[in-house]
Amino acid sequence: MATTTKIRPRALVRASGGPRYAVALAVDALGTGLLRPFLLLYGVTVLGLSAPATGIAMTVGVVMGLVCMPAVGRWLDRGARSTVVAASMLVRVLGVALLLAAPTGHVWLFGTAALFLGIGNQAWPAAHAALVATVARGRERDAALAGGRALRNAGLGVGALLATACLAGGTTALQALAAVTGVAYLAAAALAWSVHVHAEPAAAADRDAEPAPRMRALLGANVIYVFCLNVPEIALPLVLVTQMHASPVWPAAIFVANTVLVVTLQVPVTVLMSRFSRRAVLALAGVVLAASYLGFLVATSLGGGWGAPAVAVVSVVCTIGEIIYAGSATALVTALAPARLLGRALARFQLSTGFGLAVSPAVITALASHGPAALWGSLSAATLLSASAVAAEKDQRT
Repeated sequence: MATTTKIRPRALVRASGGPRYAVALAVDALGTGLLRPFLLLYGVTVLGLSAPATGIAMTVGVVMGLVCMPAVGRWLDRGARSTVVAASMLVRVLGVALLLAAPTGHVWLFGTAALFLGIGNQAWPAAHAALVATVARGRERDAALAGGRALRNAGLGVGALLATACLAGGTTALQALAAVTGVAYLAAAALAWSVHVHAEPAAAADRDAEPAPRMRALLGANVIYVFCLNVPEIALPLVLVTQMHASPVWPAAIFVANTVLVVTLQVPVTVLMSRFSRRAVLALAGVVLAASYLGFLVATSLGGGWGAPAVAVVSVVCTIGEIIYAGSATALVTALAPARLLGRALARFQLSTGFGLAVSPAVITALASHGPAALWGSLSAATLLSASAVAAEKDQRT
């Protein structure tokens, strides 16, 4: 059992890559927040594409982004750090430029733009985690990863709010929004590249000879754990509005509360949990998430005027589980992986995360169609099973 880590704000910034890199993260998150929720609207409203065609193009972009992850992992293992982060931002600049250049009705150009945006969005988490792992060690690194996530959530939230305010401007406002996003990505790329963080590259023979960390259970469990990220965005709006016939204000309020809690509690909770092993904390996150899913099952059965407020209360427990999960999962991967295989390990972890995020909307909606017991009972059982697998795997010291 480790002692609790005390992290001062200046040390946290330094462990995260320095002030310029922190600004780069904030600018990148703001740009993503401006565009990500409204990419579908851009395709339908500005380019005049059908909703199915737009959705398919966006899905292909996400999938192709995942396909590129092994190459990103190998690039990181050659020693690149800030260069890969900057590249993940620059490729999104290209995606935004293609959006602005796409003529009305041109689905292929929109699809190519979505492809570049998907590659950048998928490559960024692994590249960022590798950079932080290069400049920080131990629990300071864990806190820096948590701080980066909190900063990113704040930027995403502010960007989404600004984008919502711009929606009243119609097509012209959406095009301006895309242009501002492109400029934001370009500025973030320049700032990220300027920190010049590199690691000593390992020879190909050394990388191949290095034993791979034991992460099969972790990667499999992560696919289930990551469902929690789509609970506030998909599961709760679906249940509250379509099944419980509650006001749309409830899911909106829950989403805002989720963002605020993540921004304010991610670092303190991660530091608090540093007295325990990362593996034990990740297993605990599964237990908390599973308990919250059972809480949602109970809350949705109340009906009447009590159901929606009860769901809102339980959502706080779910968010705490999400915070514990996010503060321990990537940290455990960076602790398990040998330095020479860090890039590949983080790439595989991002693959499992991306896959879970990709399939969770379809799984959640399919389960919800069979009733609350099927949805929340299945999620709870799968998450508990995943937590058991994480706890049972070796390398308990991590």
